[in-house]
Amino acid sequence: MENVEICHCMGVTYADIENALHSAEVFSDVEKEFEEVQKITHCSTGCGGCHDKIMETISEIMSK
Repeated sequence: MENVEICHCMGVTYADIENALHSAEVFSDVEKEFEEVQKITHCSTGCGGCHDKIMETISEIMSK
């Protein structure tokens, strides 16, 4: 996937999410990983409109 911006408010890209996820030692569940990605990237803390897309992206990356 090309490096598209997913969270426009915070300028978070697919690669930013992927990098944040790979800082974790083990994937547990999507909701927990969302919280970790959010702490690192601050995604979905502006308008929140990207929440579902962030969750989809995390699920996609975790299933690779």
